[in-house]
Amino acid sequence: MSALPHPVAAVIVAAGQGLRAGQPLPKQFALWRGKPVVRHSAEALAKAGIAPIVVAIPGNGEDAARAALDGLPGVRLVTGGATRQESVRKALEALIGDAPNAVLIHDAARPGLTGAVIDRLLAALRDHPGAIPVLPVVDSLTEAADDLMGRPARREALRRVQTPQAFRYAEILTAHRQWSGPAEAGDDAQVARAAGLAVALVDGDEQLHKLTFASDFAQSAPAMRVGTGYDVHRLADGEELWLCGVRIDHPRGLSGHSDADVAIHALVDAILGAAADGDIGSHFPPSDPQWKGVSSDRFLVHALSLAQAQGYRIGNVDVTIICEAPRIGPHRHAMRERLAQLLEAPLSAVSVKATTTERLGFTGRGEGIAAQAVAMLVRD
Repeated sequence: MSALPHPVAAVIVAAGQGLRAGQPLPKQFALWRGKPVVRHSAEALAKAGIAPIVVAIPGNGEDAARAALDGLPGVRLVTGGATRQESVRKALEALIGDAPNAVLIHDAARPGLTGAVIDRLLAALRDHPGAIPVLPVVDSLTEAADDLMGRPARREALRRVQTPQAFRYAEILTAHRQWSGPAEAGDDAQVARAAGLAVALVDGDEQLHKLTFASDFAQSAPAMRVGTGYDVHRLADGEELWLCGVRIDHPRGLSGHSDADVAIHALVDAILGAAADGDIGSHFPPSDPQWKGVSSDRFLVHALSLAQAQGYRIGNVDVTIICEAPRIGPHRHAMRERLAQLLEAPLSAVSVKATTTERLGFTGRGEGIAAQAVAMLVRD
């Protein structure tokens, strides 16, 4: 739908530092749902046929911005100013030669932009010089006075304001040039209103919430993740045999740098794989003497803590031990109980089973034991 004659341009404000988000680089360039945050909005605007798209970036952000926006057509970069209002004005000035009829001004930190919101904004520009997406306030509100509850506020008269905000280009450019309010304008609608422009309200979208804190990025991870693990250790005389954290009487044990619990090692790799956090060797290198002879329980607890730090818990695990001997059946319940304890999971979420290779290969010849594992992590 084209509510206003084209061309329609866009400005994406991505000039901040985004430090509260706890990311290793400004949040607008950090990954969110598999892509840099700013790229989500740029792709949505380009898909709607909007061009050019001017992105206001921090002074030291050109390399990160080019990497984040690589391959997108119609994207230009401009160095932003000391405030958001200055950044927007500089981006609007960069569009003078294009002479668009309308412009959408959008915060990069709101990556959930949809075509429906864009359509509603452009439709509103038929009758108004500006339009903004808003959502109702559903919570009760109150004024605060010295950490005490003050007068109640009427939520029926209030709205939550989002971006992008749409304006007729010439009028919003003039409004920014004439801005004489506070150094930091709350948004472009405030600049427009100060210039006497009427701003229409259209329905926003909950998907347009602003990414602000580290938890916003953690919540972008999928609800479930799955990893697999596989490990092998050779059988040797004079060693203890540990499987799934349970010591088993057997003429020979597994040889390795730690206690060589092959089943736990496979499970650790499965959990690390689901968390996309390396493998057991990267966390506990066999060349490090501090891990010599230690219980593999420690490795499993560490892997679990890494998954929990990402907001996950164990959904279920499935371990298969591959050997001719010993027989696993008599020890299966104890193994499941021990793994459930270590994983802070219910017994019903832990499966341990065994198979043979019909006397084929190194496990069939009794030279070693192998194990494979699958782990599912879930987010509440």
